[in-house]
Amino acid sequence: MKFLNNLKPNFDLTYNDAFLVPNKTDVNSRFDVDLTAPDKLSTIPIVVANMTSVSGRRMAETVTRRGGLSVLPQDAPIEVTKKIIDAIRKAHLIYDTPITLMSDNIVSDALNIIHKRSHGSVIIVDADNKPIGIVTEDDLQGFDRFKVLKDVMNSKVLCLEDKMSLNDMYHYLTSNRLSVAPVVNKKGVLIGIMTPKACLRSEIYKPNLDENGKLKVAVAIGVNKDVEKRAKAFIEYGVEILVLDTAHGHQQKMIDAIKLVRKLSSKVTIVAGNIATKEGTRDLLMAGADVIKVGIGPGAMCTTRVMTGVGRPQLSAVMDCAKEARKLGKHIWADGGIRYPRDIALAMAGGAGNVMFASWFAKTNESAGEIRFDESGRAYKESFGMASRRAVRERNQKELSLDLAKKELFEEGISTSKFYIDPARPGVEDIIDQIMAGVRSSCTYVGVNKLDKMYSKAVIGLQSSSGYQEGLPTSTNW
Repeated sequence: MKFLNNLKPNFDLTYNDAFLVPNKTDVNSRFDVDLTAPDKLSTIPIVVANMTSVSGRRMAETVTRRGGLSVLPQDAPIEVTKKIIDAIRKAHLIYDTPITLMSDNIVSDALNIIHKRSHGSVIIVDADNKPIGIVTEDDLQGFDRFKVLKDVMNSKVLCLEDKMSLNDMYHYLTSNRLSVAPVVNKKGVLIGIMTPKACLRSEIYKPNLDENGKLKVAVAIGVNKDVEKRAKAFIEYGVEILVLDTAHGHQQKMIDAIKLVRKLSSKVTIVAGNIATKEGTRDLLMAGADVIKVGIGPGAMCTTRVMTGVGRPQLSAVMDCAKEARKLGKHIWADGGIRYPRDIALAMAGGAGNVMFASWFAKTNESAGEIRFDESGRAYKESFGMASRRAVRERNQKELSLDLAKKELFEEGISTSKFYIDPARPGVEDIIDQIMAGVRSSCTYVGVNKLDKMYSKAVIGLQSSSGYQEGLPTSTNW
């Protein structure tokens, strides 16, 4: 990466301060671009942050199926996290997970769970898990909430067979004007669900798999308690990526935790952070980490900078830390500050090995929060920062009330915020499509056919606030 006209900025940069310069390209199609993340930990550069209100089973399963990675939060008990890991590993690599009920369930049962998956349907099954009916949200409208589903469901179920190719599935769905259909095996047992968009996405994206051919799992661990117990448990359970996470990662406690986990396993990938300096990057890598999380204060739910004055504009933090990590043959994750697809491209140009997301994904059907509706009927989910008072309280429920009260004084995150679900992009896959379309186009403009070439080829220019404003669409509906 180099700066346009060899300019040397004498101040730190945010993503808004920069732009990518177009180069001559021989990339003929956007689909010729290899989106594999430079750190090789995912097949697209998307990592869902370990926020309790965002990352969970549904998010991890869906994002990983499309090539990304989702880090499970550190606050859940070990056994609960293991159950989530089991569910992710059992998930089909192509078919979405169906939501099922029995015919004697009622309409309210279906309404309570139908938003948990973006396919928007509930499959009615018999005792042998064979489909006997299907209902969508539209089918449920106008019925009493206590009406049994056998009187509401569409009993003429057109099923896809698992032996069908994606092309055949797509043709079957579109020719029969089906928005969704269950997938069954040769015995007629339900094994998944597919939509026309899912067929298309399965052609475009490669699932992110572990060494056993299952969807890859990452788990976060805090550094303040039970580090050895939790790390040992997850390593023995075959988790390939452990994320050691604390707000201020450049501290001795983090260095000790990295060394401890590295002693437990030479094989596990250790991600550690957060930091914002090259010194922090080097210290954590030298302690045994493989990847460093970079970002102090750029997140939408973080108040660290306004509370403490501490932090750093994210693009400069990414560039400095990535350069230091690459000297040691390692990588960084750019954590926070992502508002548009352009920011991912800039992070890659700055040397990031992967990019983390949180608030952008909080407003999807797959995020861990429960869907709610405001007084006008608009759907939303609540999210909160991991350094907020709410997160501190949930993380330390077992502590004595006075000790907990003291910890709650140090709040560096928003405790409650509404994230409205976009009807045009209600699912996390819709947002992934939007992001990856932008990143693919960025690569063609820069003139690279592989994402990991962005760092060596990209030219970054500097712009004023009015220059950034000029590039924004005038429509408020983007």
